Amino acid sequence: MAKIRVTIWNEFKHERAEGDFGDYIRSFYPKGLHEALKQNLAADDLEITAVSLDMPEQGLPDELLNNTDVLMWWGHCAHNLVEDSLVDRVQKRVLEGMGLVVMHSGHHSKIFRRMTGTSCSLRWRECGEKERVWTVDLQHPISRGIPESFVVPHTEMYGEPFGLPDDAHVVFMSWYEGGNVFRSGVTLQRGAGKIFYFSPGHETFPIYNQPEVVKVLGNAVRWAAPDLPPQKTSCWHDDSPPETVYSANPLAKVDTTDLHKKA
Repeated sequence: MAKIRVTIWNEFKHERAEGDFGDYIRSFYPKGLHEALKQNLAADDLEITAVSLDMPEQGLPDELLNNTDVLMWWGHCAHNLVEDSLVDRVQKRVLEGMGLVVMHSGHHSKIFRRMTGTSCSLRWRECGEKERVWTVDLQHPISRGIPESFVVPHTEMYGEPFGLPDDAHVVFMSWYEGGNVFRSGVTLQRGAGKIFYFSPGHETFPIYNQPEVVKVLGNAVRWAAPDLPPQKTSCWHDDSPPETVYSANPLAKVDTTDLHKKA
């Protein structure tokens, strides 16, 4: 059976910060969030590549992107540095069928806002409070093997209202020690591509080393992997109707070529 080709993209900024802040993050993500996820998600059915913003072509050259089944995306302080041309290429791949798993503060990434068409804004508070994640859709493939609820001991609070489109399907809902609630795990479909957003994963806590979180993300990768070859996303001209056309064409003597030229 062919392996699922997973690419983990990370802006890789916080983990390289100087001083006590950077040292603290490196204490549990010494090689970066992306490398920690690569290690923790390792499985026989996954072929995982970890890349970052500072790499050539911002980590996602066509050769890699076009051979990715599921793209995982983590960003926070460098959303504005991601080139629009890269967002265009990722969007095209998602519409063709590539899976997209967006993590934590990636909710404000260019690609997630592009795919949702909404603000993706939310409430937030960083004080290291407890989060209880509730499994709302017990039958969803992403919740397979996940307890009815589990606790993230310390995290950044994300709270409602969360600017998501109406078709977002809730798989996980979180409650925070300060009283807020949040749709912390949601799925979307865009074109042929499946999208999952999961909020647990703040950079100043070792959340991506927590077994339940790793299990959710592993399930999400397998759910989002495409079942079919890449689907066509552009319009195509069909001169061969499936049935005979009997109607007389009122434009038969009019040249409409210029109407269909691309700008």
